[in-house]
Formats: sequence, C-alpha cells, structure tokens
Amino acid sequence: MPTQTEKALAFQRLHARPGAFVIPNPWDAGTARLLAGLGFEALATTSAGFAFTLGRNDGAGRISRDEILANARAIVEATDLPVSADLEGGFGDAPEAPAETIRQAAAVGLVGGSIEDSTGRDADPIHGFDLAVERVRAAVEAARSLPFPFTLTARAENFLHGRPDLADTIRRLQAFQEAGADVLYAPGLASLDDIAAVVRAVDRPVNVVMGLVGARFTVDQLAGVGVRRISVGGSLARAALGAFLRAAREIHDQGSFGYAADAVPHKELNGLFAAR
Repeated sequence: MPTQTEKALAFQRLHARPGAFVIPNPWDAGTARLLAGLGFEALATTSAGFAFTLGRNDGAGRISRDEILANARAIVEATDLPVSADLEGGFGDAPEAPAETIRQAAAVGLVGGSIEDSTGRDADPIHGFDLAVERVRAAVEAARSLPFPFTLTARAENFLHGRPDLADTIRRLQAFQEAGADVLYAPGLASLDDIAAVVRAVDRPVNVVMGLVGARFTVDQLAGVGVRRISVGGSLARAALGAFLRAAREIHDQGSFGYAADAVPHKELNGLFAAR
C-alpha cells in the first residue's frame, strides 16, 4: 500500500504530464474498486452520488462534513489510488471553514479536494469576489501546512447557478490561481470555445466535468484545447440508478424480468471484488 505522500506525488504527476487524464467519481467502496480494476489512475468522490445513496437530494447542506469525510475515507481505503474529494463549499462561509475542511480531509487519507465559491443559498448563490478569494487562500494555506503536497482545486460555480458570465468566471479563476490553487475548475461550461478560453486565461491545470446534459466532448477533444483533468461528477451514479429504475419499472409496469439479460453476471462481480 503506497503512503499518503506517495499517492500525493503520483497525483501531482498526473496533472503535470502531457495530455488529459480521466478521474472518475465513485460513490462508495465497491464502485471505487471496480473503477480501480478498470485501470483508472486516480479517483474523485461525488457529493451528488453519495447523497443519492443516502436517499437525499443533492444540494449544499444536504450532507454534513462528517458524512462526506466518512464516505471519502471508505473510498480511500478501498484502493491504492490517489483520491480527491468534492468538499462542496468547505462547510461554512468564513475562510476558516474551508481551511478546517482541508485539514480534516487530509486526516482521512485524501490527497486532494475542491472548494467551490457557491453559498448554498438560492437567493444569493455565489460568494462575493473578495470573500471567494479569501476562502481559497485560506484553503491553500491549510493545504500547504500539511506534510505532503495536497492538490487544492478551486471551483467557480457561476454556470451551475444560472450565471453564465464567462468573464467573471475567468476573473475568479485567475484570482484563485493567484491565491495558490493547484487546479482550476468551472463546472457547467457548455462549449469547447468557452473551455478553451478558460484554459488560455490561466496557468494551472484545468478540470472539466463531462456527463452533464449538453456537453459531450471526447477526451481527445478536451486534451486538444489544453484540458488536463476530466471528471464525471455524479453521472456514473445517475447511469447506475437509471438502469435500476428501468429494471424496477419493467417489473412493476410489465410484470417481466428482461432487465436481467443486461445485468453483470454474479460470477463476474464476485471475481472482480475478490481480486484485491
């Protein structure tokens, strides 16, 4: 089992090498092991996917920091891969909140994590510019205080909250870069031109999320405009739950069981989980 420092250094190297790598998002230990078995080189948690397993809807404040970190620990312990976490807004408005979240994230074995500038409040969804930057700066300082290189991702959430303002998004990402963030991320960008504009405007690796409605670019297309990291958020969880719902509706509405023909064979799954 590699040490946390070894995982952290491996994670850094993934961001430094040419091209783009995919960091898929498991929602529990089992899906983490399946993804590791397929050959992925790093994993990231998904707050949405985890919320669905608890029977909750996705959204700020639906899951506590303790719950998020317990789920992250389970994923960390399931494989030898580096794991980064979706740490939402850091569980508090004041800069000390994301800073403390980073320290606690490191304590459960994570080697990276993201802090976003959303507030969780519908009437005022995005933190003001100055506070958003201060929050990232505090998170970076906490990351730098650790005995290993924690990769801090700063997220600008405008496009997910009905504010498709590319200029403000780039301004925020540039400020987050100056505050010390290692990776920059603006989820919800819908065009390759907008993604390319973000990449050109900053001097840090850029993460892009695929699996959302509308944006369907390939790894090669994203790498071609300079993207370094590609995540899939809660889309794998939604794909799995989509199959579950189709099967359950077939049983309920039609009284048939044809879904079983597409199910992964029990023997195959047993073999995959016995491999470790």
